[in-house]
Amino acid sequence: MTPRTETARSYESIPPALFEPAAPEERASDEAVRPNVTYWQDAWRRLKGNTPAMLSLVSIVVIVACAVVIPIIKPDYFSNDFEVANRWPDAAFWFGTDNFGRDIFTRIWFGARYSLIIAFAASFLNLVIGIIYGGVSGFAGGKADLVMMRIIDVIYSVPQTIYVILFMVLMGPGLHSIIFALAVSYWLPMARIVRGEILQLKGQEFILAARVLGASNARILFRHLIPNCLGQIIVTMTLSIPSAIFTEAFLSFIGLGIPVPRASWGTLASESISYMRIAPYQLLFPSLAICLTILAFNILGDGLRDALDPKMRS
Repeated sequence: MTPRTETARSYESIPPALFEPAAPEERASDEAVRPNVTYWQDAWRRLKGNTPAMLSLVSIVVIVACAVVIPIIKPDYFSNDFEVANRWPDAAFWFGTDNFGRDIFTRIWFGARYSLIIAFAASFLNLVIGIIYGGVSGFAGGKADLVMMRIIDVIYSVPQTIYVILFMVLMGPGLHSIIFALAVSYWLPMARIVRGEILQLKGQEFILAARVLGASNARILFRHLIPNCLGQIIVTMTLSIPSAIFTEAFLSFIGLGIPVPRASWGTLASESISYMRIAPYQLLFPSLAICLTILAFNILGDGLRDALDPKMRS
């Protein structure tokens, strides 16, 4: 007797009652409780569950909204009134006035415009340069990758702040100069992260399938590889914004930032140093604006890292 015959007879000996169809309520209990969601929907769900990250996101939205709206409501950015110079915070001037009698509250939100524009523009340019350079390096591999990464190592050997200061000295202070200086020196971390992600992904099966279907190298890189790196790219870009804000504040503090009478947060802090003993609030409020914004972006970046990491799925 063959094993197949023995198996058939063993099935015949099982009572038919065990094979009765399940009742509707039993079938309903076996259905998946959690609905199918996409990667981004699941990431948003986990981000919403992160209270510090959501509070930071709300704070950033409020800061950006105030930077847009308040200067429109209170456009007296350049008006001087020496009768109220160095006035401490009160009901009329929430953040007090400076040595020219200008409202610090209004100047802080005008300064927020410049600080945020510089941070977002520089981070966007860092994103573009870093993605292209790191993507090409990781996808090409071999000697091309070796040469391109040695170039990054050479650039990394000099502190990035020195590059920024050199560009600012050569180009002169100004909004466009700061953005350009930050863009050409702060793309290195983005390039390294994109390269590492590309090296991990380019050997996987979906890339082989794209090659078999005749996809060009450019299509594979920009339509298949880079979109699969978006999680790390978004996190890195979010964490680069605080660095740009701090660098801009530092440049403005040493006199290489936004030229007067316009001012960023760093310029406001620099101007208030001379009056720190008699009017410390003039330094307090710009410093708080810088610290709170940087803290909010850092916490949001940590939350995005946890939300976009598939290993953190639960």
